[in-house]
Amino acid sequence: MAPVGIIGLGLLGSAVAGRVRAAGRDVLGHDVVADRQRALEAIGGRAAASAAAVAETADPICVVLPSLAAVEEVILGPRGLAATAHGRTVVQMSTISPTLTERLARECTSRGVDFLDCPISGTSGMVARGDGIIFVGGDRAVYERWRPLLETILPRAVHVGIAGQAMVLKLVANLLVAVHSAAAAEALSMVERAGLDVSQALELLGSSAATSRMLQIRGPLIAKRDFPAQMKLDLFMKDLHLIQEAAGRLDAPVPLTDVAERLYAAAQAAGHGGEDLAVVVTALARR
Repeated sequence: MAPVGIIGLGLLGSAVAGRVRAAGRDVLGHDVVADRQRALEAIGGRAAASAAAVAETADPICVVLPSLAAVEEVILGPRGLAATAHGRTVVQMSTISPTLTERLARECTSRGVDFLDCPISGTSGMVARGDGIIFVGGDRAVYERWRPLLETILPRAVHVGIAGQAMVLKLVANLLVAVHSAAAAEALSMVERAGLDVSQALELLGSSAATSRMLQIRGPLIAKRDFPAQMKLDLFMKDLHLIQEAAGRLDAPVPLTDVAERLYAAAQAAGHGGEDLAVVVTALARR
């Protein structure tokens, strides 16, 4: 059985690698940061010297990279996966634009490389616990072939349509993450100003009609003013730009996202880009 390839071993990529290893599969991974490769080796995976080296033997090859440019280079570059992974499958898990996803699918398919659009909805911590969902776009037969593997990463890996449509759904999910996280920050700021016990309020709100996943995940971070990155704000700003781009393409109004994006941008401008997006509460405090 070929090893599972993973290109990109950051927060999310390392969580994916951990899930695949826990299921007993061999992992061959690559990242430009040496410490991340050593972390993969520490859990029994193998590190490759390059993305091309992963493509030589792995199948499928999961791409979990932080930027559109990095994804495009790894898949469509001169030694990219489209050129070197003939007869195998590229599983693209990064959050990118639907437009680029459609182009990657066309280019891969035309060169004899199967392609699945597989963005993950869930923080790296959630994925490490097996919590979250994989939206899948692409040929259904290819999805069915790799479904057992995808379900070792997360128990729910659901086919939603053609390549590009899963990415639209991921951006919609991140729209809700953005708005709900900002709403949680706003609500807990009001709790604090009223002199209420924030821990008690979190417990009660979590049992009320007002609960949300973002209140549960980011509420404690907001309450403690401690923001270890589950999703770095710098990376999430990229997602917000992609949401706006996709909404414009679909002529879909997103006024709440507009407001939330301004708050996140203010937190980023204040130097919080490397922290979790729950740090948006600091922008509210300044206002």
